[in-house]
Amino acid sequence: MNPNNNNFLIIAATCSALVAIAHLGCIVFGADWYRFFGAGEAMAKMAEAGHWYPTVVTLVIVALLSIWSLYALSGARVIKRLPLLRLGLIVISAIYILRGIAFIGIMPMFPENSLMFWFISSSISLSIGLLYGFGTYKSWSHLSVRTT
Repeated sequence: MNPNNNNFLIIAATCSALVAIAHLGCIVFGADWYRFFGAGEAMAKMAEAGHWYPTVVTLVIVALLSIWSLYALSGARVIKRLPLLRLGLIVISAIYILRGIAFIGIMPMFPENSLMFWFISSSISLSIGLLYGFGTYKSWSHLSVRTT
C-alpha cells in the first residue's frame, strides 16, 4: 500500500461502494428491500407493480454513490486525479454529514420508518461523512496542487 494513501478516504470509498451495492439489492430483491432501506411505501408498491420509476431512481443513486466512491479513491491517490477533486470531496462530505444530522426534518416525509431506522441510517451517514471530511482534511495539501 502506498504510504501516501489516505485510509479515511479509502474506508469512505468502500462505504459508498457498499451503500451503492445495497441500493442495487433493492432493484434485484424488490419491494421488501425498498421498505427495509427506508425508501417508503410508495416506492415499494411501485416496485411490486413493476413500475420503472423505482429502478431508475435507484440506478441514479447507485451511479452517484459510485462516483462518490471514485472521488474518495482519487483523493486517497489510489486512482487518477478526478476533476474538481477538492470541491467534490467537500460537497460529498457535506451531503453525508447533513443527511446524518438533518434526519429530524426528513422524518415526516417517511412516517412509516421507525425511530431505530432513523438512528441507524443517520449514524451511518454521519460516520461516512466524517470519514470523507477527515480524509479530505488529511489530503488537503495535495488536493490543491494539480499533478499530472
